[in-house]
Amino acid sequence: MCGIVGIVGREVVAERLVDGLRRLEYRGYDSAGLAGLVDGRIERRRAEGKLQALADLIAAEPLGGVTGIGHTRWATHGAPNTVNAHPHATEHVAVVHNGIIENFRELKDELVARGHVFESETDSEVVAHLVSDGIDNGLSPQDAVAAALRKLRGAFALAMLFAGRDGLLIGARRGSPLAVGFGEGEMFLGSDALALSSWTRRVLYLEEGDWVVLSKAGAQVFDHEDRPAERSIRTVALSPSQIEKGNFRHYMQKEIFEQPQVIGDAIATYLDPATRLPRLPEGGPDWRAVSRLTIVACGTSYYAALVAKYWFEQMARLPAEVDIASEFRYREAPLPTGGAALFVSQSGETADTLAALRYARSQGQFIVALVNVPESSMAREADLVLPILAGPEIGVASTKAFTCQLAVIMCLVLAVARARGTLDGEEEARLCAALSEVPARALEVLNHDEKIREIAGWLSEARDVLYLGRGVTFPVALEGALKLKEISYIHAEGYAAGELKHGPIALIDEQVPVIVLAPHGPLFEKTVSNMQEVLARGGRVVLLSDTKGIATEGRHAAEIIELPVVHAFVTPLLYAIPVQLLAYHTAVAKGTDVDQPRNLAKSVTVE
Repeated sequence: MCGIVGIVGREVVAERLVDGLRRLEYRGYDSAGLAGLVDGRIERRRAEGKLQALADLIAAEPLGGVTGIGHTRWATHGAPNTVNAHPHATEHVAVVHNGIIENFRELKDELVARGHVFESETDSEVVAHLVSDGIDNGLSPQDAVAAALRKLRGAFALAMLFAGRDGLLIGARRGSPLAVGFGEGEMFLGSDALALSSWTRRVLYLEEGDWVVLSKAGAQVFDHEDRPAERSIRTVALSPSQIEKGNFRHYMQKEIFEQPQVIGDAIATYLDPATRLPRLPEGGPDWRAVSRLTIVACGTSYYAALVAKYWFEQMARLPAEVDIASEFRYREAPLPTGGAALFVSQSGETADTLAALRYARSQGQFIVALVNVPESSMAREADLVLPILAGPEIGVASTKAFTCQLAVIMCLVLAVARARGTLDGEEEARLCAALSEVPARALEVLNHDEKIREIAGWLSEARDVLYLGRGVTFPVALEGALKLKEISYIHAEGYAAGELKHGPIALIDEQVPVIVLAPHGPLFEKTVSNMQEVLARGGRVVLLSDTKGIATEGRHAAEIIELPVVHAFVTPLLYAIPVQLLAYHTAVAKGTDVDQPRNLAKSVTVE
């Protein structure tokens, strides 16, 4: 959840640390802080609130030091205030932490009994005191860290600097990502390569249980048993245009408008340009022998997984079960011999999904990871990795990652259907052609931006909003409601349209807008009959449909958004875009913080 950076530099590093934190602020923005070594002493600057408060403090009270660490916080233990802000420090060590130390209470009690005095409510401060206790007892910083790591339970990424030891940083990871960057006479630590992108493209990713000692000369990695370990250095390709807003007002807006391009990139990777047939990386299972597919995800990725269930069952005739990762991991679900499990995650580091992956592996499942970060933990632990190729997504509310997930899942489904012989050649060709058209059709959808902004003007005055869909648009209704909740703070719910009369219809009156997703097709008449039930009770309907659907039922809606006519199976990719824009413009109209909504963070690396 939190973001951490560290630099062993050649000149004062405070401004660069703040710059690195700006690229990590999507991970948390409750407070922020820096620590540097000044004449061998640890000095800190910490501020409550968003990173700008820390930047203002640094401008007023400059922080020296060529070795430093920084942190932007999403609060878990303790209120989001200055006292609980990282770095936490003793006279010997300063620490920044992403994750949760599960046994911090018992460790804290032991340390307090030995005379240590704590100032914060956080679990993270115990790490500083634990390492400091080792140094007090004659251990070197390296040995003190190794001893402390053996005592910690939980998930963490850590970066530490030490009084009197300029040019030394130590980092560690267990359950939370940490990257090492290699510069010219400088070394860097960061929660991900994005944080380091302005300084270097040569990056080493620590593996589970690794810890690393950084100096100006380079990096020495140790594994979970404290043995020296070799890890490969990779060159990452991140351009400034990928991590800047450009001419857009918000990252979310930029990422919505990037969708035609990134969806196209994903489809081009997984559909053979010559044959227009699906192609996957080598190493997949024998899909003909797979008896059941278990799909696990959280949040927006879970809604992509729900769409996947429809596709796998209808096109590939493969039974599929979908679970929320945080529930699946504790159900101890029986999984079939010869089964496969698909894990969907933007970051590839989501704690619950990663734990669910490990459970599925223990049950003998073939593991497929669909991720946006090919170097992530899920990618490294999977049998088959399918990158979604969305590029960096900075806005906390996922947009382009969702549609790229859908595009890659569709390619996977087509490949599985081909392997299982469940689609004839003609239908497969139609589906591949329909998928290939999505980028161009997505561009057409974006042309409705101004119309959607007008609708959002009055939607922003609502207290409750309902979204209705059937079939593959039902998960998109759920996603639309989530987007509106996330960034506008308006209460919204998504429902299967047929469920309306089983309870939710009691909510309908003239004050409740209802967003109806109804592409013309086999389920259209059923969906609009539910829409008529809403209209009969005074509900104000926004109808999303195509030319034929609007010609039939558009006159009854308060507002209409006309979408392109496409094959029914690809409608989720297109109908996701207007509900994203509707949430975006509603949030702008309400004046909320679109890219950094309250209480949220991008990458959920804690339970």
